[in-house]
Parts: sequence; C-alpha cells; structure tokens
Amino acid sequence: MSTKIVIDARESGTGTGRYIDKLIEYLHKLKPDFEIVVLTKSGRIEFMKAAAPSFEVVESNYKEFTFAEQIGFLRQLNGLKADLVHFGMTQQPILYRGKAVTTIHDLTTARFTNPIKNWLVFKFKQQMYKLVIRRVAKKSVMLLTSSEYVKRDVAQFARLPANKIVVVYEAADKITAPVEPIVSLSGKQFIMYVGRAQPHKNLRLAVDAFAELKKDYPRLHLVLVGKLDDSYRLLQKYVRDRGVEQVVFTDFVSEGELRWLYENARAYVFPSLSEGFGLPGLEALAHGLPLVSSQASCLPEIYGDAALYFDPKDTDDIAQKVKAVLQNPQIAEKLRTVGPKQAAKYSWQRTAKQTLEVYSKVLG
Repeated sequence: MSTKIVIDARESGTGTGRYIDKLIEYLHKLKPDFEIVVLTKSGRIEFMKAAAPSFEVVESNYKEFTFAEQIGFLRQLNGLKADLVHFGMTQQPILYRGKAVTTIHDLTTARFTNPIKNWLVFKFKQQMYKLVIRRVAKKSVMLLTSSEYVKRDVAQFARLPANKIVVVYEAADKITAPVEPIVSLSGKQFIMYVGRAQPHKNLRLAVDAFAELKKDYPRLHLVLVGKLDDSYRLLQKYVRDRGVEQVVFTDFVSEGELRWLYENARAYVFPSLSEGFGLPGLEALAHGLPLVSSQASCLPEIYGDAALYFDPKDTDDIAQKVKAVLQNPQIAEKLRTVGPKQAAKYSWQRTAKQTLEVYSKVLG
C-alpha cells in the first residue's frame, strides 16, 4: 500500500497561496513515489487538476480561523487517514493528532494590529492565533520557513530547538504572459509597489516619501498595485487628506499588465516592516527592475546586494534612496544587472525538491 500525503491548499489563489500553488506544480514534476491528495476550495479545483493531473484533488471549503475548520476540517482529515499532512499555513485543526509538517510564513499576524477590524475582536483573535502558532509548532514533526530570519523568530517565539525547523526558500518566476500595456500610464514616469496595504506594509511612509520626491520630480507617479480592499480604501483616504497627487491605485491587474508595469517602472519600492520572504520584490528583480527596499526582517537576506536599502521608519531616507536610483544611471544600471542574477539563485524546483526530502525524512 502506497504512502499517502495530504497537502492543505485551501489558500490557493491568494497572495500567500502562490507558494502552495507553485509547490504543488513542481512537486508534480518530480513524480514522487507517494500518493498525494490536494485539498482546496471549490473555485480552485480545476486549476489544481491542470497543475497536477496525477494528484488526487479533493474539495475542502473550510474557511481559516473558523469553528468549521476546527471541527469539519478535522473530521475530513481524520477520514482521509493520511500518513502525513502538510499544512501550507499555520491555520489548522489544533486537535489533529496525525503526523504533520507545517509551513510558517512569518509571525506578522501575531505582531501587528489591523485598523480595519474591530479592535477588541482582533485582539482576541490575535491572542488565539498566538496560542495556535505555539500549539502547531509543538505538535508538527517539522516546520518549514522561507528564510533564516523567520526560522530564528519562530524558534524564539515558540521556544523550539532550531533543528526542528528547516529553511526552504521560495522563488519568483519571470512573468511569461503577453504584455498588456496600461494605457493610462503609457509614457508616464512611475515607481511602483505590489501587494496588500495592511499596516506592516508601511505604505503611509511610502506615500510621505513620495510627497518629498515630487518636489524634485513633479511628473513622477506612485503606482500601488493590489485589490482595492478596505485597507487600500483607508490608504486612499490618507492620500486624499494629505493632498498628495499622482498616486495611482490600480486595483486588481492581470499577469500581462503586471509584467508591463515591471518592465516600464523606474523603480520598485518595498517599504515593509515585516516579511517572511518578500516575493514581490524578488519578482521585480527577476524582471530587472531596480529595487529600493526596507532593511527590515528577512529582506537583506533574500535580496543580498541586488537592492538599495533604507530605514523603513525614516521618510527622508526612503526618499533619498529612491532619488539615488532616479538621478544616477550607474546605480540604476547596476541594480538592473544584478537583480535577475539574484532572483535566479532561487527556484521552485529546489523548493519542491527540498520539501520532498522533508516528507521522506519525516516518514523515514
């Protein structure tokens, strides 16, 4: 009887879910000797079947951070009788007793508040989340993190021996979808950011730094790429209240439009205070876009010499570093050259191979 591994891919199709999507795609290419079952939400079933035709794909609509996850999802997992479950995120049934490996992307949710949520409810959930992390960290046979920074952070937070945690770096592919120009930005000078707008992303300071930059570069635009959710609407209000012009909120963009943005921007600005890997910045590097990044958390570890770093709490420093790229062609050219080389150090194939080695070791 073959060994059965279940992969929890309920996050598929989200920003964080890009990791699980790529992991499954590349695991499938490795043709593992295990029977692999992928659990995902109904809207992602066809996507998963196309990405991994020889894996079994099973519907699992249990939402994260709910009682349904703790009870219904637990029942589903128990029914599958897996030899090993890989949870692609921290959220999982804490009473699951089977052998498990968990990927912990970062501890951001445990550290930062969210102004769009009810403060009291959020604080309660945050305390519960901290308990879940510690419980999950203890009961998982192995933990995977995407940087040495997160490994140290988790080991300290959950009081774990470092040898229980394996660093498996993620990767960024160059977008291959045909270029789709964004007409409203054609011929304009702009710097850009891709991602969400929660407080730890530090976008208010990026807006303040942009307001400084505009004194020297009045025609420059700041393009913020991401689905217009409540966090982005709060940021839009901040931009309006400050009277900062030429800040563009794109809402959702296609892969082709994102490629066009990467290929036409002057610089990518990443002001984040906390990341587990920093995938969007690495994607910018893969496209040869000069990266100006925060020096916080794991970012210097991932980007190495391929970025110009700033203090994310210093508006003037952010503005000065972006300005250095805009006004100095040598700096911009150096970053354009080293960026793709740095991005090429990471590969999804290696991510999948190392993850498979963890499965084998745990099952060994």
